[in-house]
Amino acid sequence: MDAAVKNPAAAAEKAKALQVALAQIEKQFGKGTIMRLGEGEVIEDIQVVSTGSLGLDIALGVGGLPRGRVIEIYGPESSGKTTLTLQVVA
Repeated sequence: MDAAVKNPAAAAEKAKALQVALAQIEKQFGKGTIMRLGEGEVIEDIQVVSTGSLGLDIALGVGGLPRGRVIEIYGPESSGKTTLTLQVVA
């Protein structure tokens, strides 16, 4: 059984701590610093660089990789990380 189901008070406390941390990050670095996958809400018009893959651009939610942000590309060996990076840079 999931720990959140066993102790809803602890889950609520973790959610509150997460919200406080996110608020502090946005206060320090500006609105739109944290982009949560699947929120579907565009806070501002964000300049992006297309990945070259329409499906990936749509999945990212903003139409590509945001300009001026740190982007982490993570995945197993031989999954296309380097190919994607070279496609974006080109």
